[in-house]
Amino acid sequence: MIPYVNPHSLKIGPIEPFGIFVALGIFLAARLIVKASERQGLDPNPVHDYSMWGVAGGVVMGHLVHLLLYHPEELSKSPFQLFKVWDGLSSFGGLLGGILAAIIFFRVRNVPFSRYADAFALGVVPGWGVARLGCFVAHDHPGTRTDFFLAVDFPTSIYGGPRHDLGLYDALLLFSLTGLLYALRNAGKLQGRLLHLTAIVYACGRFCFDFMRATDLSYVDARYFGLTPAQYSCFLLIIYGVWGLVTKRAPQNGTPAASSGAVGTAR
Repeated sequence: MIPYVNPHSLKIGPIEPFGIFVALGIFLAARLIVKASERQGLDPNPVHDYSMWGVAGGVVMGHLVHLLLYHPEELSKSPFQLFKVWDGLSSFGGLLGGILAAIIFFRVRNVPFSRYADAFALGVVPGWGVARLGCFVAHDHPGTRTDFFLAVDFPTSIYGGPRHDLGLYDALLLFSLTGLLYALRNAGKLQGRLLHLTAIVYACGRFCFDFMRATDLSYVDARYFGLTPAQYSCFLLIIYGVWGLVTKRAPQNGTPAASSGAVGTAR
């Protein structure tokens, strides 16, 4: 069983450990996307230019999804909660914000996103995994009570004892998916379709994990007909992933995926 460490004891001045891991995850994702783009012979400049748009879109949408779908009760404190984008973020909301930013940015730049889709998968997944380690360190996704060997020994006085920690499980899923993606990339498999595979694998794992989220604590995620907002989002990811794997054609005669002119719409 994993010992519980109070996240406030890990603060460096005003800096929370969660913020450090998120910043490291964003930096890692950006670097890996650029490197993967260059490896495919693509111009990395659109990725550089998109980065700030993606971060801004992810933060704003992540906060709105957290506030409006997961914890609408917080609006009763003050309508100004809408503008406190640093106060509560949803990872799926961040994903949605990044997708919307990508759709707008690449269309405005008249650059087919499909050329960069594999690079985004190879960068975003490990970067997201690092950010999820921040969730684990902050212990902000406690799960149900358990004696599982990967459980965290949460304080009995507050949490009632050992529980699953969904931040850890999500990070492990993302790092495992990272290994799969790089193995497929190195083997030349599923070129141009790694992002679609990512959507399916992550959605299936996340859908299952959310059934282990705590329901017996004072601050828990909202459910709609028994499912979390993220679980409904998982259906959309699976549809997108299956559509891509079925309809996208692998490059012919060794042609790099970067030469495809098909326009993708989401990462």
